[in-house]
Amino acid sequence: MTTKQKTTRKTTTKKPSPKTTLELPANPFTFEVLMLLNKQRTKAKKVEVLKKYEHDSLKAIFIMNFDESVISLLPPGEVPYSSMKDEQNTTGTLSTKIDQLVGTMEYFDTTSLGSAADLRKGKTSIRKEWTKFYNFCKGGNDSLKSLRRETMFIQILEGLHPLDAEILCLVKDKNLTEKYKVTKEIVSEAYPDIKWGGRS
Repeated sequence: MTTKQKTTRKTTTKKPSPKTTLELPANPFTFEVLMLLNKQRTKAKKVEVLKKYEHDSLKAIFIMNFDESVISLLPPGEVPYSSMKDEQNTTGTLSTKIDQLVGTMEYFDTTSLGSAADLRKGKTSIRKEWTKFYNFCKGGNDSLKSLRRETMFIQILEGLHPLDAEILCLVKDKNLTEKYKVTKEIVSEAYPDIKWGGRS
């Protein structure tokens, strides 16, 4: 007589993967929108993020980065950076400043440097400054002297949240995709009203 051995199968319940919420504060910083976009795994979700947080300033960033007819009149590479509004009053390059601030974010285990607090301190945002970006591109304000143009750019950077300032520097050199997972194809699907080319 044979006896069947009873085998017990251990079942594991698959934990649902945490859903990434698409909610940001009202009037989010550009870096907040792009960081949220980076968390999305599908093209459809990335398009959804861009549609949800559509703003002319975001479109301007993408046009400056992806439109080959937009030619920057600013010198390529690192940008000198110092912020008079910072408590530490640091100077150096923007990359150094961002590394310091990101280290602070990690130390305090936060994903924000205080969007609302920065605005209360009188800082600005890409949402407020985007209408000045034409000054930095060929055909926008060609009569502007190079030194004045570079000074204006640095003044805008110094008023921005450091991660928004970094975006502006990446876009200046058409390097947004070095940090953010966005393509011209995704932008075109989210914003079909953007007409590419013929801007210089």
